[in-house]
Amino acid sequence: MTTRIYFGSNQLGEVAAVSLQDALNELDLGTLEDYRRTDKGVMGQTLLIRSSRGEYVLKGNPLYAGQLQEEKFFVEQLAKHTSIPVPDPYLLHEDTHLLGWSYAIMPRLPGNHLYDPTFQASLSQQDQEEIACMFAHTLAELHRWKVPDAGEYDPVAKQIVSFAGDYLDWLYGTIRHWLHDAEQYSVITDEDVQWVDEQFKNAEPAFRSKAVPGFVMGDFKVENILIQNLDGRSSGWQISGLFDFTTAYFGDGTADLTKISTRYVREGQPELAAQFLRCYRDLVRAADEEKNQHFRARLSVHLLYQRILWWGEAKATGQVTWAADLPFAQWAEQSIDSILALLDE
Repeated sequence: MTTRIYFGSNQLGEVAAVSLQDALNELDLGTLEDYRRTDKGVMGQTLLIRSSRGEYVLKGNPLYAGQLQEEKFFVEQLAKHTSIPVPDPYLLHEDTHLLGWSYAIMPRLPGNHLYDPTFQASLSQQDQEEIACMFAHTLAELHRWKVPDAGEYDPVAKQIVSFAGDYLDWLYGTIRHWLHDAEQYSVITDEDVQWVDEQFKNAEPAFRSKAVPGFVMGDFKVENILIQNLDGRSSGWQISGLFDFTTAYFGDGTADLTKISTRYVREGQPELAAQFLRCYRDLVRAADEEKNQHFRARLSVHLLYQRILWWGEAKATGQVTWAADLPFAQWAEQSIDSILALLDE
């Protein structure tokens, strides 16, 4: 469930105030005062609600059966396993008679998004560096939640279910699936496929060396993170909210480094990407040469996965603004190497 990729969305559509009041009544959350769509809502599935009892986020019209149930599981478990603020309590109403679909209502968490240009402009370079390292500390804490076998939460079985085969069977199989999917929209040559297989072979010892799987958020990006400075000093930056766990699973936490590091590079801030990556590497004690090489190898495969998804989506939609004339392997290798090089700075 959680590890499937959905390019579509179930929009909420128009929701009447009287229906929202009924939804609030079901969960004893007071009188509706105001509501609006979120600026960057999760696939159009969220509303901001203010009632006489407080501010909340409603998430509804799930993409697939069990989406809200598994997110509730991860919210409740992360509240137990970490000190990171998550939207707990996650109040789930499974009956569809009120709104036409099941929904969850959770507390609206405080803080700012790093993508907000006004907030971004208020930050000094020292603030930015502190925030980058704070992201790394957050991931290190998330990844300390370990389980016996790599897998995902099954909302039907109501438990974590192991992947078929081992973790590499699942990871490499998933990446190959999306590489071949991209063949529908672009040229993927035999040389491209051979290059990908070489990356898999080279990285396999690194994955085998990391036997204990941990929590992977799967979508650790600025849109899903709220931050605030509690004491006005650069050292006072903290995560004030983390949410959207519908792509979470258990495997190699290095996968969670790809979106933040790539965003920093795309925003012309490679020094912050380097700060983020090196801080995380040091926190997970990958500083000695052998462990560092394994860390780099695993990260390279997760970056490859990300780039295959980007390539396929861009080619499918015709929105190619980068590397339009480069073969896939050449483009991907250059892109991945530019990130890995930051670990050496």
